[in-house]
Amino acid sequence: MKVSFIDFGAENSGTIFLFYSEQEGLLLDQKSKNDIAIQKIFEKHIKLSGSSKYKPQALDTFTSSNNDYDRIIFFKIRDLLKKDENGWINIGGQVLQYLQNNRITEVSIRLETTIKNIELMTLPARIAFGMGLKSYSFDKYKTSKAIKGVNHVKFITHHYVTTQNIYKEYNSTLNSVNLARDLVNEPSNILTPFEFVSRIKNLSTPNLKIKILDQKKMSQLAMEALLAVSHGSRLDPYVAIMEYLPIKDQKPLLLLGKGVTFDSGGISIKPSGGMDEMKGDMAGAATVVGLMKALEEKKPNLNVIGIVGLVENMTDGNAMRPGDIIKSMSGKTIEVLNTDAEGRLVLADLATYSLKNYQPRAIIDLATLTGAILVALGQEMAGLFANDDNLAEQLLKSGKETGEHLWRMPIGEKYMEMIKSKVADIRNVGGRYAGAITAAEFIHAFVEDVPWAHIDIAGTSITSPKTDTNNSWASGFGVRLLCNYIDDLSKN
Repeated sequence: MKVSFIDFGAENSGTIFLFYSEQEGLLLDQKSKNDIAIQKIFEKHIKLSGSSKYKPQALDTFTSSNNDYDRIIFFKIRDLLKKDENGWINIGGQVLQYLQNNRITEVSIRLETTIKNIELMTLPARIAFGMGLKSYSFDKYKTSKAIKGVNHVKFITHHYVTTQNIYKEYNSTLNSVNLARDLVNEPSNILTPFEFVSRIKNLSTPNLKIKILDQKKMSQLAMEALLAVSHGSRLDPYVAIMEYLPIKDQKPLLLLGKGVTFDSGGISIKPSGGMDEMKGDMAGAATVVGLMKALEEKKPNLNVIGIVGLVENMTDGNAMRPGDIIKSMSGKTIEVLNTDAEGRLVLADLATYSLKNYQPRAIIDLATLTGAILVALGQEMAGLFANDDNLAEQLLKSGKETGEHLWRMPIGEKYMEMIKSKVADIRNVGGRYAGAITAAEFIHAFVEDVPWAHIDIAGTSITSPKTDTNNSWASGFGVRLLCNYIDDLSKN
């Protein structure tokens, strides 16, 4: 979908999309005789639509020859004065859905008002961003496309140069969200650990340095927890490290992503129903990769390193078994009671690698870690676990501002007790209860005293419900949230 920002007079034909509210009426600053005619058309159709209680979301009109536009759509905005940034982004998604439903492929959009505190230079960029998020679809393997999408959207505004510059920031985020969606939507026979690494390498620039650890190097580093997950697969595991380091001598923020490209459960094999969804068990890694792409384009003043562990959890004669004891990179020994609790093993070694090779100011990991978080929170929020209140509060704030909501879950010594092993230092599951919490506590055991947050995105990143800004099975959850968090952090 092409997006343009143009001045008044550059476009006066085709379909025009305008906005109105109950309180303010038509949001159009009349600049021409044509605008006056549009106002009269609006008033006529509002009158014909009857009681405000029954007014439709949109008034869609075909005009006579005395108007420059052949079709005018008046779209109702509810609670105009309460709209925040994410509210306007959601409006963009609603607009895109309306255009798609009505097979409109090209449209001009205007939004003007004299109401204070409404940022006219910013709003078109936010609406365009929401339209871009909603327009995403993953259909590369379809041999025919069922629905023709919106091809070109033109925003008419006096501030078109400024708005275009604002939109560049949003567009960087959009491309990064869609990269994460693409990665998660790919089938596992295509997006193997090797293919994932290849795509990460393609993101390399002078500002974003990529390092790869292969199986031999990981073995030399004693990353045996991560390697144990790969034993049942014929595919080699990898670790990809993405370094964005614009500031000399500044401690970096470390972002870790679970990248299990397919999770059969291993010897503790999953039920067949829904196992196809485990192609998305690398969504945490996809979010980190998408975010690092955004940072390279946005160039915040903050050192950030993304590390993803890419591995396949399969079952054969070499696979790790329930009852095995493995030694992690940290030296801690792990009793494996369930081979389907493998993501935490990957993250444990990534955390240790981070501590040994960098001096992180904080560590944030993202993973589709547990089904238990779905039981607790459903698909509305991701679970947030943290050992640092300030870090947790900042992430909660970013979640609220972007609509990628988090809910803070408890951690504590009592939960850590549940994963103590009788034969090793720690075990990888804690029993039937508090599954999401004990999984987080397992990772907590490997981050030492560094400020740390774990975000369990099992309920929000895959099998995603449709929203104003998402039609995709894979939502790209976390990219917008972390872009917001890092933007705030770099400014403060």
